Formats: sequence, C-alpha cells, structure tokens
Amino acid sequence: MKTGKVIGVSMSEERGVSKKEIGMGYLEKDMGLVGDGHAGPGIKQVSLLGIESIIKKCQPLGIEAGPGDFAENITTEGLDLLSLPVGSILRMGEALLQITQHGKKLDPGHTFNYKGLCILPDEGIFCRVLESGHVRKGDTITVIKEG
Repeated sequence: MKTGKVIGVSMSEERGVSKKEIGMGYLEKDMGLVGDGHAGPGIKQVSLLGIESIIKKCQPLGIEAGPGDFAENITTEGLDLLSLPVGSILRMGEALLQITQHGKKLDPGHTFNYKGLCILPDEGIFCRVLESGHVRKGDTITVIKEG
C-alpha cells in the first residue's frame, strides 16, 4: 500500500497569493479547505504538491521555498503524486479525497508564481473531497484505491 505524509496544510483567503502554512485545516465534502479562497464546488477543490517537486525545481536555482509558497493547499512527502491515476482515492487524516486532475493549464491570470517560478501546473494534482475531516501536518496519506 502506497503511503506518504502531510508536511504542510496551507490556505489564503484570497486567490493569487501564496498560502500560509496553518498546521491543520478542515476539508469539507464537495467544497475543499474551509476558509481558503479556492474552496468551492468543482473538480479542483484541494491542491497537492510534493516537497520533492519543490526541492527539485528550487534547489538548482538557489530558491528557498516551503509549504504553501506555490499556492498549494497540502504539501506532501514520500508519495509520487503524478504516478497516481485520476480517480485514485486518498485517505488523508480524517478526510477522503479523489484525484480529479493532474496539473493545470498555465494561465498567467490564475496561476501563482513564487520568485518567478511556477510549479503547480506541472507537478501538482487536484482533488475533490469525498468525506469531510480534519487534516494535520504529520498525518499519513494512504492510497486506498488507484484509478
């Protein structure tokens, strides 16, 4: 069974800015992270980005970055997010999520960059919340079903 870890839970009340690491949040069914500017119905309720992707893209450029800097809600560790097919089900803390999309179209008006670098469109995944629950920094992420 594939597992990883939550190393950051981040939100911002408005769109187009980096998110602040808050340590814990509540993922509401069919809405996303409560209080986040991107929460709402649709297929991109919660964004996930691996710390491995952040390091891979930032280190060669000498950029220091951490959870939320690329506007992701959940920063993960130890799980190859892009290898998981759309439709996969993840248990994250108390919540249950389904992967709905890999990356997103690079749209300058709706894509956040940090120090000129934009990672979420290529390295991030998006999910919808199937079951509400709290998610905390340090929680285990378990792949319940692939595809």
